[in-house]
Amino acid sequence: MKRSLLLVICVFWGFEVHSQVLISLLLGDKLNSDGLAFGLEGGYCMSGIASMDNDKSLSSLYLGFYFDIKIKEPWYLYTGVMVKSRQGADALSPADLEFLETEVYQQKGDYRQVLNYFNIPILAKYKFKNHMYVEAGPQVGLMHKAWVEFRSDANGKSARIREYNSDMIHKIDLGVSAGTGYQLKEGKGITIGLKYYLGLVDVYKDKSGTYNSALFVKVNIPIGAGNADIK
Repeated sequence: MKRSLLLVICVFWGFEVHSQVLISLLLGDKLNSDGLAFGLEGGYCMSGIASMDNDKSLSSLYLGFYFDIKIKEPWYLYTGVMVKSRQGADALSPADLEFLETEVYQQKGDYRQVLNYFNIPILAKYKFKNHMYVEAGPQVGLMHKAWVEFRSDANGKSARIREYNSDMIHKIDLGVSAGTGYQLKEGKGITIGLKYYLGLVDVYKDKSGTYNSALFVKVNIPIGAGNADIK
């Protein structure tokens, strides 16, 4: 657990340094001005695929960057790219494996469908005076890699086998997202929140009703301009 926490902190730190340099060059003094905020979004995701026979969500960490653009107080446009975003389904059933035409191994273990996306939310955001907010709107996902993974830890031996199946899956995912949260430091610091996503496009080309869904527990960390001084 301590190693995982340290890894997350290191990833956030390294990503923050490089992102701040790049975005600062592009936006100059507009970075985290009164009308524009930039930073990192990351957290924990629990996802599933509708119409599959499995009964367990796929859990993963995710990371990306965001822009919070003021339209007219208290309305904002929230967008960005979740560059490390993994969704899918865990504990696939024999019926799922038959549909996926996945090789079944003799060793005892479990199977999961993993989908890697670049996710782009385009959300209308309403900020309340008490620093709470609500947001909702469309989200587009670009699938860049997918596989079925077999995992086994039997008889003192650990095995991880991937069988890539990107050709079975639609490259573009489209759906709606809605969430709520609270911003610390009187509306100028870290934001913590919840966000739910429901896909409207089939994940698989040959099976209807297979929509993505995901619940995100998220943290937003503003970068640059006075917002970076977080206590």
